[in-house]
Amino acid sequence: LAGARAAGVVSMYAGEDLPLFTAVLPDSDGVLRARWQTEPTPSDRDWAFLKTLRRGQVVTGTVTTIASFGVTFVDIGGFTAMINIPELSWRHINHPSDVVSVGQEITAEVLDVDMVRERVPLSLRAVQEDPWPQVAQRIGQVVTGPVTTIVPFGVFVRIEDREDGFQGLVHTRDLDETSGDAIEVGDALTVKIM
Repeated sequence: LAGARAAGVVSMYAGEDLPLFTAVLPDSDGVLRARWQTEPTPSDRDWAFLKTLRRGQVVTGTVTTIASFGVTFVDIGGFTAMINIPELSWRHINHPSDVVSVGQEITAEVLDVDMVRERVPLSLRAVQEDPWPQVAQRIGQVVTGPVTTIVPFGVFVRIEDREDGFQGLVHTRDLDETSGDAIEVGDALTVKIM
């Protein structure tokens, strides 16, 4: 073992999958001396918990933190998982606090289990009904909605009667020439869903 860089010892008994010790380096004389570990460390508990999770599994947890950069952290059984902002909702949101709050209990789907980095990304929207099939059924309908944003290449119009409703782009070439320059945010436009 003089040339070894690390070693580990595991129990021979079935069901005892926690190592007795790990990452033990040889002493300067090349002798490997065991440093026994009788109590699992927090990392051991995290590792054991991660091994119980599977992609697609639905878990329940409590929102612990909402970070300013858009990630929500969720405690799922003593392990902190995360939800990135696109996985919070099918609809556009400006900040995670538009959807969740600290202390709220949520149900989400496990997107992945990264055993190396000990990370578990979750998706809240994966357990919600996908609204796009209903929107697709509205193709060809004429609706009236408020202008929400004006951009150099057109305007966005909300096509659902709700504050977080889906928006559609009306390209400048499709705007009425007489009203194109006079449109302002909040104006009601009658549009056809293409």
